[in-house]
Amino acid sequence: MELYREAIDYLNAYGISPVTEEEMVDSELLQDVFAEETEWVSHSPLQTEPGLPSTPTIDSPDDLLQKRMVVLKGILISEEIYLTELETLLTPMKALRAAAGTSQPVLSTEQVQTVFYQIPELRDLHKDFCTSLRTRLQPEKVMDPQSQQDLGREEGPDIQLNQAEHYLSVGDLFLKFVNQLGVYRGFIDNYENAVEIVQKCMQSDQRFRTLAESMMSSKGSDNVKTKYTFEALLYKPLDRVMKTTLVLHDLLKHTPPDHPDSITLQEALRLTSSFLSGVNERSQCKRSVMLSRGERRQLLRDGFVVDVCESGHNLRHLFLYTDMLLCAKLTSAGRQAQYRFCWYLPLVGLKLHWAAENLPSSEYQMKISKTRAKMHQLKQVLQQHMKGGKVSVFCAVDRLRRKFEECEIWLLTNTPSFTLDLHSTSGKSHTIRLFSLFDLNEWKETIEKQSGNCIETVPPDLLSVTGSCIKLRMTQQPPLNCIRSDESANICGSLYVIVQSACGLQHPSSAYVCVEVDGFEFYERRKQTCLSAFSVTPQWDEELVFQVDGAQQLFLVFVSQNENDTQHDIVGRAVLNLDPDNMFKKWKKVTCSLGQVDVTLSIKYVPHPLEPPSSSPLVQEPVFCVPIEQVAIHESVLVPHIVRSCVEEVERRGLKEEGIYRISGASSEIQALKHAFNTNYREAVSKLRSVDVNAVSGTLKLYFRELPLPLIPSDQFKELSDALDIADPYLRADSMLTLLQDLPDVNRNTLLFLLHHLRRVAERKEENKMSLSNLATVFGPSLLRPPVARVDISQEVEVQVQVIFLYLQCQNLPEALLTKHLDIDELET
Repeated sequence: MELYREAIDYLNAYGISPVTEEEMVDSELLQDVFAEETEWVSHSPLQTEPGLPSTPTIDSPDDLLQKRMVVLKGILISEEIYLTELETLLTPMKALRAAAGTSQPVLSTEQVQTVFYQIPELRDLHKDFCTSLRTRLQPEKVMDPQSQQDLGREEGPDIQLNQAEHYLSVGDLFLKFVNQLGVYRGFIDNYENAVEIVQKCMQSDQRFRTLAESMMSSKGSDNVKTKYTFEALLYKPLDRVMKTTLVLHDLLKHTPPDHPDSITLQEALRLTSSFLSGVNERSQCKRSVMLSRGERRQLLRDGFVVDVCESGHNLRHLFLYTDMLLCAKLTSAGRQAQYRFCWYLPLVGLKLHWAAENLPSSEYQMKISKTRAKMHQLKQVLQQHMKGGKVSVFCAVDRLRRKFEECEIWLLTNTPSFTLDLHSTSGKSHTIRLFSLFDLNEWKETIEKQSGNCIETVPPDLLSVTGSCIKLRMTQQPPLNCIRSDESANICGSLYVIVQSACGLQHPSSAYVCVEVDGFEFYERRKQTCLSAFSVTPQWDEELVFQVDGAQQLFLVFVSQNENDTQHDIVGRAVLNLDPDNMFKKWKKVTCSLGQVDVTLSIKYVPHPLEPPSSSPLVQEPVFCVPIEQVAIHESVLVPHIVRSCVEEVERRGLKEEGIYRISGASSEIQALKHAFNTNYREAVSKLRSVDVNAVSGTLKLYFRELPLPLIPSDQFKELSDALDIADPYLRADSMLTLLQDLPDVNRNTLLFLLHHLRRVAERKEENKMSLSNLATVFGPSLLRPPVARVDISQEVEVQVQVIFLYLQCQNLPEALLTKHLDIDELET
């Protein structure tokens, strides 16, 4: 209770308690407010503001850690109060938005968007930070149980508490939070517009005035109601962001120099100071220039990308303004960060084209694998040093982190990903590489939307614009993991994702789903399904397995392909948060909305220590001349990818082909496809789209023909032969289906998948001249073989053909399962 009172005193001392109506400042004073805050930041760390509690010049380590806990608990309480205020501010949003569509709206749709602009995002940002901080401050989260037990046994309970406080690490939470402060930039820029709408509506509309003057909030454990005005609540985010540097400064002041948080808190304070300095500059209109229509050039988005040019691949910072794209290189002049101009492109008439990069050479893949293995080793050494907690190891930790950062940056710039080609009307072109398909789609959407709205402007002063980037930037650093000091909130183990089906497409298309995870890049972080058959309801039933370390989010991107295979369109994307406390230890069925398409997934997470990544690249296992069960196990499916891919391609463009499966394709094309399926599945799928369809059907026949064991095991040959002799057609069909059900799972489902496909081929027999009988004649000898060669070959062939022909004629032929069936006991709803 005493600690709680101290935390409240801390809040009051630093002005974090809710401001009253009298403390509200006019929007015109915004520049002065931020100027004062920026000025405060430049003070010495030992200085204190007038009226604030003075800090003793010398504190014992125990006193310092105790005060640090007071500060942290105070921050947590203030976050909870602020979240309550944001929720109160958002309460009328839905009602106002619904009323906007009626004949008597309180606010128009545009006004609702302006008044509440970025507030939901601010709420989500602080909710995530508050939840993480609350979890970290729980006693059992401070140290691992074994460490607590060892300390308690060796040094006594008092020393155990102090050591536990010493090991409490929150620096990564603050660093993550300040890296997302860019959300406030949009709110600040929009603040005056929002206040203007509120003030006008209060004068003109009694309904809005009644709402705006009596907004009630529940706050605190005693659930006491607090009354706010709309305008006072709108000021809360401004008040909050101004206090960020002040709070960080105080937390750092009470953090011992040898504490694991010291380095990350210093970086967080630097980034926050830079952000507030940029806000101050922006409020004085130094962050924008006048354009031809009297508008101002504003920064819409920025982030790190890889600039692909003749000299190589270079990490660069890309800035999207209202009228142009600017690429700059981040450099350091002493300790002062600055940007050097690289290139720019006007947005007017800008054309974009994206593509997936091809896999690099085996030699380059080897280098990537070695870098990943080296990163994993560096991380293990870092964790060992951090457990020591001694001052002497912090220099070594800093060196290790720099090496880790070098490895991460090399991987970012050299690992194959996705490219975005930018073509200007002036003839200039540039290519950038994005780190994920999800990021690429976000950039592409934003650029295309803005380029469609902008007009020709005066040529920019590139020197001035580049010089202002250091204060404009919203993204402070590349997406690196080397600065993490605590990963308790991340998942580590195996993540299983079964992409099942999708619905909502307006037109039939072939599609795939790209699945990406974040976290350390020790293992593959991106996988995708096969291309589906042409349909408005594509189905994959494909399992993707990720080894994840430090993952927090799962990204989904839905990509469709037109019938001529000339264009890939990103239809939609979605993000799933991976919470280790609520992850699905059993299969969980999830439906995600990706734009206009709903994708159904099943997800399961199995936490476990991960094996170190291999220093040599993974070599794809061959599929030809390999037992089909072995191929299916490796691919985690019940129907091998090669069978599905060939079947789907034949159904896409071969159902009308005369003599399909009877006429063989070119031997060279079939052998090229065979080699591709054995070495590079993605390349094989690409080749399928370009070769003659008869080469595709020939590849499928070759696959079954070269199986070391036939799809229908030879030991069933005699039983099937005997079943053919049953006179009663119904008993004969029942006997045949019973034998089919006795097949191994992979064999049975692959055979059923093929049989249903051949029946669809035969439905178009008027065009392709391939009846059920013809198809049975083609496939029978490949799918069923006698246990030993006999003298009467013609009799063997007759049995092979008749068995397949009878299966094709079965009226109640079961459907095939493409992936392992999820037991009802394993499925969470």
